[in-house]
Amino acid sequence: MNEPGTSLSIVALFLHADIVVKGVLLLLLAASVWSWAVIIEKLRQIGIVSRLARGYEERAARARTANELWAETGAQRDHPASLVLAAGAAECASEGPPQDESTGERRDRIERAMRLTLNAELRRLEARLPFLATLGSAAPFIGLFGTVWGIMRSFAAIAAANNTSLAVVAPGIAEALFATAMGLAAAIPAVIAYNKITVELGRFSGRMQTLIGRSGGLLCRVAG
Repeated sequence: MNEPGTSLSIVALFLHADIVVKGVLLLLLAASVWSWAVIIEKLRQIGIVSRLARGYEERAARARTANELWAETGAQRDHPASLVLAAGAAECASEGPPQDESTGERRDRIERAMRLTLNAELRRLEARLPFLATLGSAAPFIGLFGTVWGIMRSFAAIAAANNTSLAVVAPGIAEALFATAMGLAAAIPAVIAYNKITVELGRFSGRMQTLIGRSGGLLCRVAG
């Protein structure tokens, strides 16, 4: 229990907190730091692939042949759009289809191969996003646990000291409430970032579906 006049600064609150509350605060701090690393990396990654996907989509809209579609793609061979087109080209060049395959069946086969590659790329882009969702939902409750524990300890110390003055009660209650504040500080950015990244991934997927639809016809004519 803190003595009257104890500083209520963040550092002082942490140093004087109960060991369980300290554990909760350290856990939330580590989770928050990791979540910011995930957020920054995902926003950077999705920004790059979305910008390049727009270029591929515009190129596919202008292209009249598969060669035009492939123009200037050499610099981004590891880009999802380039990998999707490569999967379509590989399926186009395969020798597996029957001789009596119709144009529509050929196009469906090529686009199916492209969508399978797109799904794999989306899974790669979605890696570590569940952590943000989990942190956003769990962090407030983890902080609340620290708060409840801290308040219980404070009340026990108050009863032992037989002194209920505000100067005695305030530091212990502040330490406990600090855990809730940390939980919210960890959860709010994670929730906001998760929603934004999910929306951006949906937009990226829509652009890629458009690209698959436009390029499927061009690759189908090559196959024919």
